[in-house]
Amino acid sequence: MTFQNRLLPALALAVVCACSLTLSASAASPDHWVGTWAASPIAANNPGAKFGATGTDGTTLREIAHVSLGGDSVRVILTNEFGLDPLTVGAAQIALSSGTSGIAAGSATPLTFGGQSSITIPPGALIVSDPATLKVAPLSNLAISIFLPDQPINRITLHSFADQTNYLAPGNVVSSATLNSPSEFFSWDFLKGIDVKASAKSGSIVTFGDSITDGALSTRNANARWPDALARRLQANKKTAQLGVLNQGIGGNRVLHDVAGPNALARFDRDVLAQTGVKYLIFMESINDIGHAQDPVKPYDVVTAEDLIVGLSQLAERAHTHGIKVIGATLTPYVGAKYASPAGEAMRQTVNKWIRTTSLLDGVVDFDKATQDPANPTVFLPANDSGDHLHPKDAGYKAMGDSIDLKLFTK
Repeated sequence: MTFQNRLLPALALAVVCACSLTLSASAASPDHWVGTWAASPIAANNPGAKFGATGTDGTTLREIAHVSLGGDSVRVILTNEFGLDPLTVGAAQIALSSGTSGIAAGSATPLTFGGQSSITIPPGALIVSDPATLKVAPLSNLAISIFLPDQPINRITLHSFADQTNYLAPGNVVSSATLNSPSEFFSWDFLKGIDVKASAKSGSIVTFGDSITDGALSTRNANARWPDALARRLQANKKTAQLGVLNQGIGGNRVLHDVAGPNALARFDRDVLAQTGVKYLIFMESINDIGHAQDPVKPYDVVTAEDLIVGLSQLAERAHTHGIKVIGATLTPYVGAKYASPAGEAMRQTVNKWIRTTSLLDGVVDFDKATQDPANPTVFLPANDSGDHLHPKDAGYKAMGDSIDLKLFTK
């Protein structure tokens, strides 16, 4: 055998070993960023063209976010996506919340953007902070403080219904351990998301919907929305504890028409596909489309059940294109609600039948069955009803979260 012939097997073995090393390194890929908290932004006009405390050099917002997944490193997403003017953030900080406007001693961590403490976000844009070292426990509350210097803000980008008390104070008091007699507000302004550095197996679940996903009429500051109930169950289960939950509900939202925020088809890329580490989508949309289309007093933006099914199918197709598994949630009872009607109920049943039977979805969550009165399935069980016959109360939201089969997230 010539030297060249003896060399070829050795080279082949070296190539195989190199490939094996490459595959092993890939299999043991390092930690990555995963969304642990999010809120869907909408636009709010600001006629005064300023923001917050008047007669000062600016305003500090301290906003509280209840995270799902934990980690040792965090980053924050701030948004000016609906803004008409550049938005300057003069300083920002993240810390563990100690309750109300206070922060836990020793946890205050400045946020930087490209190494700078201040950043200007162009209209229509968002900004992701640099990584910040902060040990965050699962299901804990974080306090994000943002100083906005005095500047024109003709349109605010916010999530209008936070179901959470947040705080506002004059001046740059970002680093204060607690805010002195702050004003309270109940939206998340300019705050879009929080990511954590988590294990290679981790990922996020986007819950996408309207006010029922947003948690309308649940107890403020109690984190009693159904996505919160799901997050607690995921953390309690070893097989699913690596999953975060991102609530992308908007009160009043519809599949096919704008009313409260952009319609579901229009906001899907921003609120689902662009989320960090998303692996699963649970969608629950169209009761507002049905209610308004068949309003017994004044119907408008009339659509059919078939129109809605096409729209929901589009959501599933677009998610699948990006490798996201799609779980459909049935619409909860609404007979007795202000805009309920027999024709609307027939539409709800048609949409629910499609969700339960279509082969387009990777799984189903039957919120209808979980919340209905067995003796009269078109209405909520009284213990689940907030009183408006459209939104659950805390017990109803818990029933929804508890009804989700966690095996959907282990396949």
